Amino acid sequence: MEFGIDIFLILFTVAFVAGLVDTIAGGGGLLTIPALLYTGLPPAVALATNKLQSTFGSGTAAAYFIKKKMVDINKMKLMILCTFMGAFAGGFALLQIDASILKEVIPILLVIIGFYFLLSPNIGALDKEKRITIVGFSFTLALGVGFYDGFFGPGTGSFFAIGFVALLGFNLTKATAHAKILNFISNISSLCFFMFFGKIYWSIGLCMGAGQMCGALIGARLVLKNGQKIIRPIIVIISFAMSIKLLVS
Repeated sequence: MEFGIDIFLILFTVAFVAGLVDTIAGGGGLLTIPALLYTGLPPAVALATNKLQSTFGSGTAAAYFIKKKMVDINKMKLMILCTFMGAFAGGFALLQIDASILKEVIPILLVIIGFYFLLSPNIGALDKEKRITIVGFSFTLALGVGFYDGFFGPGTGSFFAIGFVALLGFNLTKATAHAKILNFISNISSLCFFMFFGKIYWSIGLCMGAGQMCGALIGARLVLKNGQKIIRPIIVIISFAMSIKLLVS
């Protein structure tokens, strides 16, 4: 399958916007997956290629937050391991079970997240006392959301962020930074799975990956500069947008 330079430019631009939005609130797949399907790629190839390009975005944002000392990787080792294992298991489950069964459940959860942030103007403004231990968080939310990302995916960043806020008491900026680390790990795990068991269209994936990196870097800077003021409204918008998208698709 051959593509012209115009297609690559369009996909680069879409990936740039997706990387920016995904770094702030998650939901970049709302833009990239339809764009990949528009090129005529088979759905399985589009999903695998999407995982490749999104890994560049999440990796860029994760590296930026680590460099700015927003996260302490040493304290996240168990979360990272559980997320990786969960995402790989999710990819395996995808081969056994029809992922469309989640289309009825996930929109409801995303609407709940949207209203939770919409009706809680001060959510994540400050750190609060945690409700669960790091070990408990790792083996429940990190493992579970990692599995979900490997199996289905939409809203993964939002689910990680809300978990850090609600369970570990992180402020929203800190939660977003930590969420991106785990999102990167789940992307890497899923990508490994697709490299073994799926087919990736590398030229498109790498082109979009470049766009993702540019968008993610800008998004990460906006997160640190504006914090809750920009993260909260975008999470609300993206949560509702993803719900509508999943319901009508």
